[in-house]
Amino acid sequence: MNLEQTKNLIGRILISAIFIYAIPGKIINFERTVDVISNKNIPPTLAPFLLLLAIICLIFGSILFISGFKQKIGAYLLLTFIIPTTFIFHFSPFQIKAFLMNAGLIGGLLLGLNNVGVNSLKELFNNQKSEKKIVTSVFKFLFASNST
Repeated sequence: MNLEQTKNLIGRILISAIFIYAIPGKIINFERTVDVISNKNIPPTLAPFLLLLAIICLIFGSILFISGFKQKIGAYLLLTFIIPTTFIFHFSPFQIKAFLMNAGLIGGLLLGLNNVGVNSLKELFNNQKSEKKIVTSVFKFLFASNST
């Protein structure tokens, strides 16, 4: 793994960290979180469904975004969670700090939409396998040519 690939992986992990951190609390405190959502003028019958969708977006979005495998889909799932959440929970009353932190995460995810493919964990492992095959082939060639 080269420096550029390492920086991209660390960046994806850091952007996703807050989303991963939020998952257990939403699952463990499901009913209480539904009440919080309902208190924001979301119909009580819709709130559990929206929370379940949020948890799914957080889990799969984080996995896909961090791994780099289908990174774009992961970024879109996390954006699907954070954009409405920002407006519903931090716009009225306006919470400048929370709004700006979420805006920064949105910016990072938007950048993640453009930096796709070559830095996925799958690609990194495939490259390592390819490099290992090359090294193995070189050693076989060297030792085979010395034994004749």
